[in-house]
Amino acid sequence: MKFNFNSVNFPRPYIIAEIGVNHECSIKNAYNLIEQAKKGGAHAVKFQTYKAEKLASKNSPAYWDTKKEKTKNQYELFKKFDHFNYKDYLKLILFCKKKKIQFLSTPFDEEAVDFLNKHVPAFKIASADITNLPLLKKIASTKKPVIISTGASTIAEIKKAILPFKKKGNKNICLMHCILNYPTLPKNANLLMIKHLKKKFPKLTIGYSDHTLPDDEMSSITTAYMLGAEIIEKHFTNKKTLSGNDHYHSMDYKDLLKINVNLSNLKNLIGKSKIKSPINSERLSRKNARRSLVTKVQINKNEKLKYNNIICKRPGLGISPMNIKKVLGKRIKKTLKKDTIIKLEHIKKY
Repeated sequence: MKFNFNSVNFPRPYIIAEIGVNHECSIKNAYNLIEQAKKGGAHAVKFQTYKAEKLASKNSPAYWDTKKEKTKNQYELFKKFDHFNYKDYLKLILFCKKKKIQFLSTPFDEEAVDFLNKHVPAFKIASADITNLPLLKKIASTKKPVIISTGASTIAEIKKAILPFKKKGNKNICLMHCILNYPTLPKNANLLMIKHLKKKFPKLTIGYSDHTLPDDEMSSITTAYMLGAEIIEKHFTNKKTLSGNDHYHSMDYKDLLKINVNLSNLKNLIGKSKIKSPINSERLSRKNARRSLVTKVQINKNEKLKYNNIICKRPGLGISPMNIKKVLGKRIKKTLKKDTIIKLEHIKKY
C-alpha cells in the first residue's frame, strides 16, 4: 500500500518545507516561515518537537560542519531552540489550518508523540532515531502513516526499524533517502540510493530528505524526483544568509517556487503515458512525414511495378515501403504519371 494521508492520495511529489527550529523560538518568525512556505508552494511545513534534556547528554559532540554552525556540543545547540511549549505548537497548528498548509512535526520523545498524535496526519522520524526502538514502538502504536529518514542506515537497520509498524498492521510507510551530513556535499548525495530503496522496498513509498546546499536550479530535488522520490523534504528559512543552525543549507520561498516550476516542467516532459505509441499531436506527422511508394517514371497500363520504376517518397498517403515486396511484380490498372503516389486501387488483383 502506497503512502497517503487519511486514505486520500497525496500530490506527487509531496513537498515538505522543514522549518525545524529555524524559527529560533519566535512565534512571529514561525508564522512568517509558514506564510513563506505556503507562498513557495509547499504542501506541508514541519517543525521539531523536543526538549534538549530528553534528547542529548551534556557531553554530546557535534556531527555537523562546525565552520557553519560553531556550537560543538549537541546539548548546547538544541537547548538554544527548545523553548516552544505545547501551547506554542497549538498556535502554529491553528495558523497552518488558517493558511491551508499541513502541519507536521518530528517528535524526539514519547511525550511529544502523545501530544502530536492529536494534531498530525503522519509522523516523521529523524535519521538519528532509526535505531531508537522505544520511540519507534510508541509511534507505531498510533497506527498513523510514518515517514522515516534513513540517513547513515544500512538496509538491515531499515528493515528492523519498520518491523514495529508492520506488527501493528501499518504498511503506510515512506522511507526517505537521506545523507546525515550538514551540509551534504553534492558528491556525497548518492541519489541513486533512491532506486536501491525502491528495489528493496517495492511496496513502500520512497522519498528524499535533502541536506545539500541549494543551487540555482535546485538540481538535487529535481533529480531525486526523476529517480522516483514521491515525498521531498528540505530545510526551510526566510533568510539563507543567517549564520548557524540550519539556515545555511536551507531553501527559501524563491527556491521553493523554482522547485515547483522545475517539477511542473518535468511532469510535462515526462507525460502520463507509460506505453510507447503515437500520440495525438503526431497524427499529421505520421501521415505527411512518412514515405509512400511513388512512381519514379511514367508507368503504363498493365506494366509491372519494379524496383527501377518506383521510389520511396513523402508523404505517407499511399502504400508503405514496408509492403514493397507485396506489390513488386504486380500490374497497374491504368497509366500513372511520374511522381504519382501509388495506392492499392491502382493495382490489379490476381
